[in-house]
Parts: sequence; structure tokens; C-alpha cells
Amino acid sequence: MTIKRLQPHGRLSGAVIHGGTVYLAGQVADDPSLDTEGQTADVLRQMDALLAEAGTDKSRLLFCQVFLAEIADIAAMNRAWDAWYDRANPPGRATVEAKLVDPRWRVEITGIAALP
Repeated sequence: MTIKRLQPHGRLSGAVIHGGTVYLAGQVADDPSLDTEGQTADVLRQMDALLAEAGTDKSRLLFCQVFLAEIADIAAMNRAWDAWYDRANPPGRATVEAKLVDPRWRVEITGIAALP
């Protein structure tokens, strides 16, 4: 089976495709000055773009992991998530509090999706 890497740069690729599955690297906001809800919306926009580049979309997400700098921000993150996810095809999801690499980041999300 072949491995295809999307948006490779530095130490990682934005996504990796292997065996009919797309693995998204952890995505963080392009604008770290946004609040948690804004950063989450930005991350989800990036995920949509990566999924489209891979040839799939959020309806085929299998699992996402959300890392929050402060678990108290879960309601703000969920507001953006609830406006975004495919209600007919919700992925599995785990949300944890974690110290992120840049203290300005409030949220990081990774995911796994199936190809059509």
C-alpha cells in the first residue's frame, strides 16, 4: 500500500493517507489571538480543507481528539464544534486538558477519517 503525505513541512505532514484512511495532524489556530471558540472554528476550517485535499469530508470522520489548554473552555469549544460537525455522522471524540506547545493556543484537534 502506498502512503501519501499532504502538506509536508518540517517535522510533520498536515495529513497522511494510507489504506483508505486519512490521519490529520494536530491542527492549531492560525490566529492565536482569537478566543477558544474562534480558535476552534479556525481549526475546524483547516480540517475541512485538509479533508477536501485528501478527497473526503467531515461526514467521514471516524474519530477526533480535542486538546484544550483549559478544560473550563469546553463550552466555548463545543459552541464552534456544534456549529460544524455533521449531525448525521458524528465522529467518536475525546476531549482532554493538555499543556499545548504555544501558550497562546487554546485548542488543538486531530482526527482520523475514511476515504470514500
